[in-house]
Amino acid sequence: MPRQIMTVAEMTAADRAAAEAGTPTIVLMERAGRAAAEVIRERYARCPTVVWCGPGDNGGDGYVIARHLRRRGWPVRVEALAPPASPAAQWAAGRWKGETGPLVSEPGSAALYVDCLFGAGLSRPLDGEADRLARIMPGAARIVAVDVPSGLVGDTGRPLGERSLKAQLTVTFHRRKPAHVLAAGRAACGEVVVADIGLEEMGQGRLFENDPGLWAERFPWPAADAHKHARGRMMAVSGEAWNTGAARLAARGALRIGAGVVTVLSPPGALAVNASHLEAVMLAPFESEFDLQTRAEKADAVVIGPAAGVGEATMRHVFALARNGAALVVDADALTSFADDPAALFSALDRDDVLTPHPGEFERIFPGLLAASPERITAAREAARRAGAVVLLKGSDTVVAAPDGRAAVGLNGAPWLATAGAGDVLAGFIAGLIAQGMESFEAACAAAWIHAEAGAVHGPGLIAEDLPGLAPSVLRKLWEARER
Repeated sequence: MPRQIMTVAEMTAADRAAAEAGTPTIVLMERAGRAAAEVIRERYARCPTVVWCGPGDNGGDGYVIARHLRRRGWPVRVEALAPPASPAAQWAAGRWKGETGPLVSEPGSAALYVDCLFGAGLSRPLDGEADRLARIMPGAARIVAVDVPSGLVGDTGRPLGERSLKAQLTVTFHRRKPAHVLAAGRAACGEVVVADIGLEEMGQGRLFENDPGLWAERFPWPAADAHKHARGRMMAVSGEAWNTGAARLAARGALRIGAGVVTVLSPPGALAVNASHLEAVMLAPFESEFDLQTRAEKADAVVIGPAAGVGEATMRHVFALARNGAALVVDADALTSFADDPAALFSALDRDDVLTPHPGEFERIFPGLLAASPERITAAREAARRAGAVVLLKGSDTVVAAPDGRAAVGLNGAPWLATAGAGDVLAGFIAGLIAQGMESFEAACAAAWIHAEAGAVHGPGLIAEDLPGLAPSVLRKLWEARER
């Protein structure tokens, strides 16, 4: 099943709906505090613990956590930033019978700290003693945050002011929020555990974690009677003789992901170079944009951009391919070629096409959008809306967005993928899945996840040439999971 990511407002609505359906806030608070205490006990040995409690419901969770830990024999004290102000927090504080004092922690004053000062809906920067803690507590401190580390905004993953606390472990409830999945927030949250507190689903979401639960049911496994032409035709446009490797990487990626027939479309001057490196991948020449359009007439998906060259010729090639109706995966040089006229690119696209920019390329075709948006999800969604196509914004928290508002964020980014050519293989994975009939948004999500898993399988020393050969082991695991 797809795992939804919920905004702060959506979580607030879910809490409100539970209360209206007969589950009081104090019951949800008790469930949340008990669940967080259980996670703490699973992760850490019994030790002197300080629970920092704020005045709101997040602080109320803290009083419940302290009570459950103390009941299990943990030496616990509460340090309160202010008296409990919400009715539920007052109820929770009233049931806590242990030591309570002011917020006076220093580094090393306890073995474990539980941060229940402020939750994801923080409306002002940290100040006073809360800001002091964020300033003095070392990054290596053993801090468990409840909901999010205090000072972090739940919808952006960034501090509201100058700083936030940083946690080793964050326990949140029901669903992750954007702060738990975006790179900046993940760095502050540490490990994230999602605890079930019995909330009901709130309709169909539009933002998801990118994992197989989102797309595995529609992955294009071949039928028992499949043949190569039934598994889709993918093509990749090569650059000139001195820039041919990137298109071959895309082509090999498409072949490994399952496309039945893969062809590199090559300028005449690059035919000999490409021919000397290709085996199962086919090769076809083109001299003009008309030739390119003709050669690609039977393609189901085409990658254009990897080392294609920046300039008018690549722009013309994009327009020629767009006239065929095949799904386009527009990458690298094909994006940069439209930096002076992004609207011209958008005019050639439809909802089945995929743009795959890294942040620099994103800025060229969507100038100012990343800077203007509070986080990458909003930027990618707006970009998809403007382009009328799927947008995959690369990064350790790769975001895939569709023109209809769907979006997914990757949680399995691997640092080893920061190597030249890795993006070319990703473009080939996407096009290979689209060629096999997978819907473009889901194909981009699946390709990004498989790409990251392949990077993690290899680990240190990865180069782009390794990635296509790593895909089969990831695909086998997906196949075996399907069979269970």
